[in-house]
Amino acid sequence: MLSREVKERLREYETPFYLYDMELLRRTVECALREADRYGYRLHYAMKANNDRRIMEFIASCGMGADCVSGNEVRRAIETGFAPKDIVYAGVGKKDSEIIYALRQGIFAFNCESKNELVVIDALARELGVVADVALRINPDIDPHTHSYITTGLSENKFGISPREITDVVGMLGDLRNIDIMGLHFHIGSQITDLGVFAELCRKVNASYRWFTEEGFRITDVNVGGGLGVDYDVPEMHPVPDFAAYFAVFAQGLDLPASVGVHFELGRSLVAQCGELISTVLFTKVSGLGDDIALIDASMTELLRPALYHSRHAIENLTGTGPERAYTIGGTVCESSDIFARDLSLPELRRGDLLSIKTAGAYGAAMASRYNLHDLPQAVFSDEL
Repeated sequence: MLSREVKERLREYETPFYLYDMELLRRTVECALREADRYGYRLHYAMKANNDRRIMEFIASCGMGADCVSGNEVRRAIETGFAPKDIVYAGVGKKDSEIIYALRQGIFAFNCESKNELVVIDALARELGVVADVALRINPDIDPHTHSYITTGLSENKFGISPREITDVVGMLGDLRNIDIMGLHFHIGSQITDLGVFAELCRKVNASYRWFTEEGFRITDVNVGGGLGVDYDVPEMHPVPDFAAYFAVFAQGLDLPASVGVHFELGRSLVAQCGELISTVLFTKVSGLGDDIALIDASMTELLRPALYHSRHAIENLTGTGPERAYTIGGTVCESSDIFARDLSLPELRRGDLLSIKTAGAYGAAMASRYNLHDLPQAVFSDEL
């Protein structure tokens, strides 16, 4: 990974900070676009994964669309070069002011998740004298075999329109004159590594498309979401995800007319491996149980995933040498959940050693907070070193 190659330069920056490998980002985005283009698929960057302006400007320059889940994300997407006609606005709860802003920008589509949301968008569009293009988000009730906090397509999840609501929704659409139902939207979860899950999704997409067309709808676009997982354990082995295998599942499984546009929302798979969180060892100590603890200057305020999901990230001692020891790696926040790893074997850690927490380009800086009045982490880019 990049940090190993430039570790001497990293001393020039105050930790903790995010280090982004822009060359790896380029290779990843180009690979995703190339493999998607084999089938004429349209990609949208799920900017909730990482909303750094430089990263977004680069992805926009490659011709990708944007997937947004808030009004501020729609605004950031436009500011960083994404064309409004390539922006989809998802999100289970959209404020009136956010909907109005997006309507005025003329975005590609709203992904709507409930009948009440449809009523609100119709009313706001009528006040503006426009027609809103809408894709109905369907909850397909599929288990994505991932962490329960990042499942989005199970019946108990808050996302999407449940099958039991579909008939009611269709029955009311005739009264909503400022909405054009042009698409269907699906999203079943994140960090999915079992491609068979996506084959099951294809079957649900096909069934939904047939049902809506039989009901008289003209569906021009289908958005199948994203969720492709990455290798957190040994990132060097798979710096670029297997986009070829991923898109091939949909090419084989989808049964849609060639005229229907197929859209994807990729976030984690594009940016996760290009980012590392660089931190400095502050102190080492021994717990009451005799465990070695290393306290670093990064914490859950910079990278929340381990505390929130009990997720694991590969960690490397960039500057230390000597025999390996097992450590608990803890951050500075006054919470017992502020732990990055337990029983992690690393070359002996000393005050001042630099650590790299890998695969941190997605849901890292984007989820950072100022809890304990911490400063937000800065970003360092490979092409600026």
